[in-house]
Amino acid sequence: MTQVCSVYSQLLQLFPRGQFAQVVKQHRAEFNAKGFTCWEQFVAMLFCQVAHLNSLREVCLGLAGCESPLKHLGISTAPKKSTLAYANANRPWELYESIFMQLLEKCQAETATRSRRKFRFKNKLMSLDGSIIELSATMFDWAKYRQRKGAIKLHLLLDHDGYLPSFAVVTDGKYSELKVARGLCLEAGTILAIDRGYNDYVWFGQLTRDGVFFVTRMKTNTVYTTVEVCAVPEKSNVLSDQIVSLPALDKDGEAPVLFRRIEYWNADKQEILVFFTNLLHLAASTVAAIYKERWAVELFFENPTWCTPSYVICFQKANSWNLLAVGCCPSIVGRGIAPLPI
Repeated sequence: MTQVCSVYSQLLQLFPRGQFAQVVKQHRAEFNAKGFTCWEQFVAMLFCQVAHLNSLREVCLGLAGCESPLKHLGISTAPKKSTLAYANANRPWELYESIFMQLLEKCQAETATRSRRKFRFKNKLMSLDGSIIELSATMFDWAKYRQRKGAIKLHLLLDHDGYLPSFAVVTDGKYSELKVARGLCLEAGTILAIDRGYNDYVWFGQLTRDGVFFVTRMKTNTVYTTVEVCAVPEKSNVLSDQIVSLPALDKDGEAPVLFRRIEYWNADKQEILVFFTNLLHLAASTVAAIYKERWAVELFFENPTWCTPSYVICFQKANSWNLLAVGCCPSIVGRGIAPLPI
């Protein structure tokens, strides 16, 4: 008879117990702990994320009501609600940051052998976007957003080699996405796909001078000067292709910073899309395909592993790293997991 581990047990195999114990010792996360270990806390909160539970009570009852003993998960008994709440509030968040970094490194190595590049160019392709996560204004008074509604904003930089997060930061709901974007340090040659919410032509000029490429949608009120009109392929969706400059960025004694304005017919939505980029060497159709690929970051936000209610995880730093770890898991556990109960 073939013996197969449960689905959740196989998921936990992504986190070697030896490495986990070393990180716990490094951060002294179990200092003065009385029985409830960091591994038990991690198993409980990971179960909360994967099972989409609504409260700590459901986490404890869910583990207690499992069909089989919990020893195969590395825990003896289901935790009490008060014990789990205390651990979430007092354990160092740096522990889960280190665990996430270990998992991210493993995911990157795994996806590097599986993923197939969609484009011929060798540049690193990334997408940047932010997502609002609504919170209760009475429970989270620090999450300023509206008068009667609280919220935080998750800013995520997605690497398209494996579709894994390369950078993530959680701010209050009112924090500007552009402030986060301006603080990024991207390698020269990187292609950044962003939406119109990141339109800042001074920042675009700085990216161009740093050798970083971008693709976005152009605002309708943008003032530009046409420098050159490029030829458009026949029987294509490209309507126009222009090399332009922005008078607002012109400086005396310096050569103007050149950009590219592309009008593209979107047959699916029956509309004209105007792209703005500093990619002067790629085909116009490739630029349109790069922007379409930006939708991957939207799909990443819609991943069900991000849907745990706010009052369970409280969006403290420790659980924010836990969220990112769970978001990485689907990229390397999609194959070879047997559909058995937990």
